[in-house]
Amino acid sequence: MIGINSIGFHIASERISNLEKTEKHGVTHDFIAEKIGIASVARKKSAEKASDLCVSAYDDLAKRVDESALDDIEFLCVCTQNGDYHLPQASAIVQSKLGISKRCAAFDISLGCSGYVYSLHIAKSFMDACGLKKGLLFTSDPYSEIIDTNDKNTDLLFGDGAAATLLTDNPVFDLCNGVFETDGNMFEHLIKRDNEKLAMNGRGIFNFAMINVPELVTKCLKANALRKEDIDLFLLHQASKYIIDNLCRRMKLEQEKVPFLIKEYGNTVSSSIPIALREYLDKTDKKNILICGFGVGLSIAASVLRRR
Repeated sequence: MIGINSIGFHIASERISNLEKTEKHGVTHDFIAEKIGIASVARKKSAEKASDLCVSAYDDLAKRVDESALDDIEFLCVCTQNGDYHLPQASAIVQSKLGISKRCAAFDISLGCSGYVYSLHIAKSFMDACGLKKGLLFTSDPYSEIIDTNDKNTDLLFGDGAAATLLTDNPVFDLCNGVFETDGNMFEHLIKRDNEKLAMNGRGIFNFAMINVPELVTKCLKANALRKEDIDLFLLHQASKYIIDNLCRRMKLEQEKVPFLIKEYGNTVSSSIPIALREYLDKTDKKNILICGFGVGLSIAASVLRRR
């Protein structure tokens, strides 16, 4: 059965300090530290595209695995809502840049903050059904291309990054049962209209998360016959410190089991969970990890990763 073998990631090298933008946005240093929790955001070079960030994440992955581990890739998927072009699909561009054989299934998935969880299940199902043994799942959503730098709701929040997850039939983590929900009635809370910049209703998304994340986490635990006490780590989408802190309190979880890791680079959308997961991939005391993504759509997804 297909699962997660390794992860590489890339965070854009330029850092823009949020603390230097307090006057511009009419906020305090305490607001940055306690509510957003993001001291600086990562910004890609203007010429870089989503596919370039994927290639950089792949290069990091290649340093973490044996030389032969990335041979004979049979499957490639890119989860993004901000690809290089309206068409073709970003996966075809990444395949070309990496020189992967044409004997490779390649497609995109258009999802945001819940995208990693969804994409893992889609990729696993596709690979299992087709008898494929080795694949790559990329997440890359460079929001710097669509945010309004005069809008504090987004300018202080999003950073550019990407992740590359190696999926094989000899994984470190098996993917267990997932649960998924969508509230399309709330789609305007996070939206990028034609010829406009990204618009976000932060309060609406906060309320959505506070109501729906605890409920879905409970459903996910039940679907996998687990209790909260059985989970060693809850990797929630790294939206903001305020959301993570409040979810931790609402679900009555131990704070050390709910990390907040994006202080130096920001919310990387669909890449936030795999970038965080990379930090725990080799920590063998983390046997069961619950992952939960929530945001654009408004969409939410949760699953459990079980170490072999």
